[in-house]
Amino acid sequence: MKEIQTIPERHQDMPYAPAIRIEAPGDLLFISGSTASPLYHAHPHQWHEHNHANDIGTQVHNAMASIKSILDHEGLTWTDVVKVTKYLTDMRDQDGLNVVLNEYFGDWKPASTMICVNSLSTPGARVELDMIAVFPKG
Repeated sequence: MKEIQTIPERHQDMPYAPAIRIEAPGDLLFISGSTASPLYHAHPHQWHEHNHANDIGTQVHNAMASIKSILDHEGLTWTDVVKVTKYLTDMRDQDGLNVVLNEYFGDWKPASTMICVNSLSTPGARVELDMIAVFPKG
């Protein structure tokens, strides 16, 4: 896998890669949307399980912890993630979101899309993340 940077000198300006090339990929892992709610929770929702902090950083850390548990279970790392879709209820949270994501991804920048939505699955949820990861060959 490699990042595609069509203007390499501007690479540091971007919190994501414009594209990711995967040559003859291994298996793909599609990770469902994760919010600050616990990964496993009752359906229909029991609202006591969804007491979200108002801070975007805390919500992103909670969502990333759920995603990390899935990556760990499958023997993958953050550098195996090739696509992130970010859903925010307020675009003013995007810088805070990117700061926290950088703590996890470091120099690796998967392809990314950010979407602003009116609301998410539970009251108070401000961010939801879904990801696609690739199992390395061999």
